[in-house]
Amino acid sequence: MFSGIVEEYATLVALTKERENVHFTFACSFVNELKIDQSISHNGVCLTVVSLTDDTYTVTAMKETLDRSNLGTLHVGDKVNVERSMMMNGRLDGHIVQGHVDQTATCVDIKDADGSWYFTFGYAFDKEMANRGYITVDKGSVTVNGVSLTVCNPTDDTFQVAIIPYTYEHTNFHTIGVGSVVNIEFDIIGKYISRLIAYK
Repeated sequence: MFSGIVEEYATLVALTKERENVHFTFACSFVNELKIDQSISHNGVCLTVVSLTDDTYTVTAMKETLDRSNLGTLHVGDKVNVERSMMMNGRLDGHIVQGHVDQTATCVDIKDADGSWYFTFGYAFDKEMANRGYITVDKGSVTVNGVSLTVCNPTDDTFQVAIIPYTYEHTNFHTIGVGSVVNIEFDIIGKYISRLIAYK
């Protein structure tokens, strides 16, 4: 379980393919605090630490994860947003994020907001999935590359998010341009409500 409050971005230093799996090795500032079996969100994807060195850690993604997220497009040198699992002894900033990416979206527009930015993302719309809560709603929550954000101006297949300078600089949003593919996770609360309504 995560909050969508990104700690920093990690740099991909190596990747190894093994049949349908890919082992990703990352470097970041908190490697010495990690342990085997720990869960870390990578661009919003929850992955388990499988090995450690003094300055790197490795996680493994299977085909389902690679197909559903943007992790399969990563190259050595790329940066991903990382967050360790939430501690249950403090305030919940952001929103409840599972680390279970629903699908990818593509950046279709970026507008300057006189110091901040509006990013617009488009995604494949499926009416059946929408009925099950896989949608965005105005002022609701959405996770983009692991970042907890508030939705603006949603349509059936697009939504906007407002990015302040701190978020732009301290996450990989500064690497996103028109055409960039990002991971999105819709709000779990909306999914549960939609599911309950379907049974009435």
